[in-house]
Amino acid sequence: MDIQIVESIRDTLKVIIKCSQVNDEVLRLKYHIELFDKKIQAKRDNETFFVDSSDILYFESVDNRTFLYTADDVMEVKLRLYELETFLSEKDFVRISKSRIVNINKIKVLKPELNRTILATMCNGEQLYISRKYVKAIRNVLSIGGKYAKS
Repeated sequence: MDIQIVESIRDTLKVIIKCSQVNDEVLRLKYHIELFDKKIQAKRDNETFFVDSSDILYFESVDNRTFLYTADDVMEVKLRLYELETFLSEKDFVRISKSRIVNINKIKVLKPELNRTILATMCNGEQLYISRKYVKAIRNVLSIGGKYAKS
């Protein structure tokens, strides 16, 4: 990996990816770089916070309100889930049910269930179900097959 210091660039950062072909790995790197400094505005107790997308475990919609969950906090966001889907990287955040979007980088264990859903255990131990309708999307993003391939 090379890092060049260019004196003429002030207050900005420019990243150039050089590769022989654009594949999933290169696209994932690009998305990670784009998300590097992306923050989500959220509120808790009448205070506004800016949360790094990499700290978010998942988003959940409850009673027409959207919440983001971190390892140790819950905050409300103004955006609806469909708006978050367009804002966030599809390589890192995937819809797992009608009411949830999960950060796949925070999933620790995936366990297939008898009813063709998947039980996802997050890095903080919390468990979320991936509904049958969304199993294929998770499988595609994680590039896994086998028991998870059924949808």
